[in-house]
Amino acid sequence: MSELNEPRQHPLRHPVARRQLLQAGTLALLLGAQHIARGASILAVRVWPSQDYTRVTIETDVPIVARQFLIPDPPRVAVDIEGLDMMPALRELVAKVKPDDPTIAGIRIGQNAPGVLRLVIDLRQAVNPQVFTLKPVAAYQHRLVLDLYPSVQIDPLAALIAERLREPSGATSAAGKVSPLPSGADPLGDLMAEQGQRAPGRSVAPPNMARNSPPRPADENTASSRTDRLIIVALDPGHGGEDPGAIGPGGTREKDVVLQIALLLKERINNQPNMRAYLTRDADFFVPLHVRVQKARRVQADLFVSLHADAFFTPNPQGASVFALSERGASSSSARWIADKENSADGVGGVNIKAKDAQVLKTLLDMSTTAQINDSLKLGSAMLGEIGSVGKLHKPRVEQAGFAVLKAPDIPSVLVETAFISNPDEEIRLNSPTYQVQLADALLRGILRYFAKNPPLARNRAV
Repeated sequence: MSELNEPRQHPLRHPVARRQLLQAGTLALLLGAQHIARGASILAVRVWPSQDYTRVTIETDVPIVARQFLIPDPPRVAVDIEGLDMMPALRELVAKVKPDDPTIAGIRIGQNAPGVLRLVIDLRQAVNPQVFTLKPVAAYQHRLVLDLYPSVQIDPLAALIAERLREPSGATSAAGKVSPLPSGADPLGDLMAEQGQRAPGRSVAPPNMARNSPPRPADENTASSRTDRLIIVALDPGHGGEDPGAIGPGGTREKDVVLQIALLLKERINNQPNMRAYLTRDADFFVPLHVRVQKARRVQADLFVSLHADAFFTPNPQGASVFALSERGASSSSARWIADKENSADGVGGVNIKAKDAQVLKTLLDMSTTAQINDSLKLGSAMLGEIGSVGKLHKPRVEQAGFAVLKAPDIPSVLVETAFISNPDEEIRLNSPTYQVQLADALLRGILRYFAKNPPLARNRAV
């Protein structure tokens, strides 16, 4: 019976349909499941270099699978990606590697087999690679992520103190004078010893503080007390890398403006006698929330200040806000909403869930103390009063909610929403260098005002 004359009782009973179905099934058996995923399109490729780690991201319209191979000599990582063929978008990935990338020397790409693409990443140093996938979230589709962590990590506290010691004449103050550094055969060792081994309860003289005027440098009579140990302020520019944060109507990204403000504030803190600022990120890369907390604890920070720019569904809300942690739930529905929004950063930025240390995370989330929260409220009040002198306040008091990034058990911690980036007028202000300087000055005055009433203790903390 011819194909045209066969009764059309069911589509699959037609010989052509049966033949096509059998051919498809045979193809599936011959090629294997990985080739069924062929046809994935690359939507974007991104490279995020930093001293902490370098991230490579390949975003596709459907899921893809990858396997990694670490080759130690010379150091390189090979990644076989199933479901991809060579396409022009991959040339962009090669071109995105910057000459000063601390981790990646170059990327080579070739077709290893039909439907299997091989990436070879030539390395500048030995790494511990993490390769994982992320499901669609926010503006992203499926993502394949390659995180390359240096095998030898830099000690952030030693680097911070060494940075100060590289200034041969000491730290320059805003008044143009300098504060002396401690003398001795091993000044770096002396400072690190003072940082971790001074007797608990011994207070450190706070820096000078005066509104709208540069702090006075330490004189010869007070130099010894002011160099008892470094006072370290951890600055945490929110979001970064894969996570842009909120985006204003004019296209301003939260991650960019808060980093700029943090760099200005760092400069001002470093100009204070015996103070040093430490940034949880100093460039455009993503840092998970719990890692931000761990970083602050590793440098034995005396304060933790997380910088953000608020956003809402409508353009009307405006003004800055300051938040502290809460033990008993949020102080308002808006505070709870903002905390939920900020706590979702890990999902957007992309965290390798399998690599998380669940026990460490649980410890951080459960150890927050009443004393830490009380100190955080004092810090927040001091900062809120100073911010109000340069711009509008959204709320006149410090709000509280369960912000994950504020849960260091032994560091007074606040989160500052500098303005509403979703408000067109405030978006313009956030982009204004003049306002950024005014805001950085106000934040510094708030920090100094807090220390004037609450001198830091030379305590020995477990990091």
